[in-house]
Amino acid sequence: MSDENRDLIDKILEKELQMFLTVPTIGRAICQEHPEEFRRHRRSQFSVWSRKTLKSYLNDLECAEKDGKNLMTLKYARMGNQIPCLNDDPVIDRILEIQYAWQQEMFQKYPRLMARGRVLDSRDDDEGRTSFETYLRGELETYSSTTLGSLYQDMENARQNSINLNEKVYEALVKSFGLPSVEAAEQALDKKSSF
Repeated sequence: MSDENRDLIDKILEKELQMFLTVPTIGRAICQEHPEEFRRHRRSQFSVWSRKTLKSYLNDLECAEKDGKNLMTLKYARMGNQIPCLNDDPVIDRILEIQYAWQQEMFQKYPRLMARGRVLDSRDDDEGRTSFETYLRGELETYSSTTLGSLYQDMENARQNSINLNEKVYEALVKSFGLPSVEAAEQALDKKSSF
């Protein structure tokens, strides 16, 4: 990762974390008590984005800040279906289609690892859990059309090169825990180890 991308991600994480820590909840959410875990997961996500997409999303955050909007609050409210659709840009469905297929592939290749995360399909949402699909849609609806278009291009480029960007995100995440690969994480779980 280039220094410029790293700097952009650091700026994004600073703004997101400020928003995340002020999301209204009934009591403080466990993830709000562990900002380093928030940073770890979000850094892994952004590690696969192009510089253009990172710049655009940073601009989204800066504009939201100026307008007094908290994109994290909007995302979680949308995920909980507490507010109406924030953005009906058709690119959202295209991104969802690509990422859903990639996530399905992850469930097939790494069942133990994926069992530790979100369920895949929105049909499996219930009071205590939010699916990958619902979470992603809620997040994508907070992005500008410029960011969505750029992110879609990143994903199309990866797909045309037979690269699963979701796997690359998990690769970055498990490496942040000191494991060499997603395969190693799956094997560690197979041996009843934890990381």
